[in-house]
Formats: sequence, C-alpha cells, structure tokens
Amino acid sequence: MSDSVPNSNVISQIENPFLDYLGIVSGEMKEGKANLFLDLHHHHMNSWQITHGGVLMTLLDVVMAMAGRSLHDDQKGVVTVEMKTTFLQPGGVVGGRLEARSVAFHQSTTMCFCDGEIWSGDKLVAKAMGTYKYLRSLKSKAGLVKMGGSD
Repeated sequence: MSDSVPNSNVISQIENPFLDYLGIVSGEMKEGKANLFLDLHHHHMNSWQITHGGVLMTLLDVVMAMAGRSLHDDQKGVVTVEMKTTFLQPGGVVGGRLEARSVAFHQSTTMCFCDGEIWSGDKLVAKAMGTYKYLRSLKSKAGLVKMGGSD
C-alpha cells in the first residue's frame, strides 16, 4: 500500500455525511485492497483522550468494505454482515494520524471476506475480519427502508 495521501476526501461516489464528519481521507482502492487515513482531532477521542474504539471500528468497517467493492468494476455496494475486531493498543492521540489497510481474501457470488488493520506509524493498533454482502445495485432510500432501515 502506498503511504502517500491523495488530495481528495472522497471515499466513493456516494455521499456519506458521517465519514465526511470524521474526516476520513481515501487512499487506494483496487484489486481487493484498500487503505485510508484519518488525522486525529479532539472529536475522535474518548474520555481518556485516546482514539475512541468506535472510530477505530468505523475505519476498519469502511476500509474492508472498500476492499470488497474494489473487486467489481462497477464497485457495487456492500453491507456488513459480521465484523470481529481486536484492539491491540491505544489508537492514537490528537495530532496523530492513523492508516487503515484491508485485503479481501475470499469472495463468492454474493459475499466477500476481508481482513483489516489500523496502524499508527509503525504500531499495529487493531485488527479485524469482516463479512460483506454484495448489493445487486445501490437501492433508493425507499428500497433500503423495506430492508429494515428507517427514514
């Protein structure tokens, strides 16, 4: 994976206000691999002033979904079916930078399976494994509500 950070904050062609709020910056997304970056600010911290576990899990979920999506030319959408995360050490402090990396290691016609890691410099912060279901197409909001979402 490249250590360079692109100038774009765009994760995908789909608007995602939550990811924009967090400040996630996309890296590469191709051939079953993906990475992204997050510069840490006060709103990413927990009460101990280290990166909140929910922020770390979000990074892992997004980067693994990106790796799975990259296996299709149309980058069809995915939804998380299952995710297991192991926290190895504190994730960073204000002013730090995290990098999330992922590899899709297996896929079927409807599912993909990915490994993810978060790094703070040369320190491995967290690891995850996730299962993602491919969507046939990106549904309208009405279609997602039928699947159990809310408006």
